Formats: sequence, C-alpha cells, structure tokens
Amino acid sequence: MTREDIIRMARESGMAGFDGVVHAMFQLEAFAALVAAAEREKSLQLWMLLDDVDTADDIAKTDEAIYRSLCRQAHAKRWSLLNGDEVDDAIRARGQA
Repeated sequence: MTREDIIRMARESGMAGFDGVVHAMFQLEAFAALVAAAEREKSLQLWMLLDDVDTADDIAKTDEAIYRSLCRQAHAKRWSLLNGDEVDDAIRARGQA
C-alpha cells in the first residue's frame, strides 16, 4: 500500500476536516507516509522469511530432515512480525472489502 493509496482511502471514507484544510492535509500525508513505511517494512520482513525457506531448499537438497528443521526455524519467526489477532483482523477485513 502506498502513501497515495492511504490518502485516497482516507478521503473516500469521508474523514471529516481534511478537504480544504492545509494543516490537516499535511498531517494526513505525514501519517500516510508512516503507515506506508510500516507496511513496506512488514512486507519486506515476511518476504525475507519466504526467501529463508527458499535458501533452506538450496542448502538441504538431499536431506529432508535438515530442510524441515530450517523451515520450522524460518516459519516460527512469523509470530514476531504478526500475531494471531492481527492475522484474524486482516482476514476479517479482507472479507469486508
């Protein structure tokens, strides 16, 4: 999600006080930039976990036990990025979109 997406969605949602108010618009743009940066960072970290699984495949081509061990280590890290409630909220929000 980009900064522009967040600003567009805020406008579409009817957030009061943003149209025509320069100061509020700067606040919204600053907030949108922070949200977009946080989402990009989380996406990058999740991508890196997927890349770790791919690397595990390269490392352990002939040893299933090592591959499974490396994958378990990688996928256990997902809980440091998202907790169960965040995942449940995202799934519910997706269904409402």
